[in-house]
Amino acid sequence: MDFTSLLEALKETPFATALREADTLFPWTESIHVLSITIVVGVISIVDLRLMGVIAHKKEIRSLLSQVLPLTWGAFVVAAITGSLMFSTNPTGYVDNWPFRIKIGLLVLAAANVAVFHLITSRKLHLWDAGQPTPPAARLAGATSLGLWIAIVFFGRFIGFTLV
Repeated sequence: MDFTSLLEALKETPFATALREADTLFPWTESIHVLSITIVVGVISIVDLRLMGVIAHKKEIRSLLSQVLPLTWGAFVVAAITGSLMFSTNPTGYVDNWPFRIKIGLLVLAAANVAVFHLITSRKLHLWDAGQPTPPAARLAGATSLGLWIAIVFFGRFIGFTLV
């Protein structure tokens, strides 16, 4: 089975068909997707601005992360599920849509950025967490993350205007 056939099979699943054919199911799914992305980006922005030293620079990053990460991951899971459901309604259209492809590429970069931060940059978090200036690598991770999420939202919003 080639990739196009796989996408067509996805389009014919009961979930995709229901989302396409019901009058209100797709708009509700899209609304939940947008609300969950808003939570993800809003909370991540607080962390990113803290890493950059712009806000809450006296608040320990470990404390902030422990408070917001569960909410962020929960909202991200909801966004991923609703995004996947919307994708299933027209997978070939989404794959051919350049803003969608850019958004997915940016999501991959955002995942790489968070992986690098958690696996490498935050190893010495205990040294700079309380009262010390945020190191340049952490500031860069915060700025990169903030820029990526702003671009993800921009291109995600652009999808609706360019999807055929």
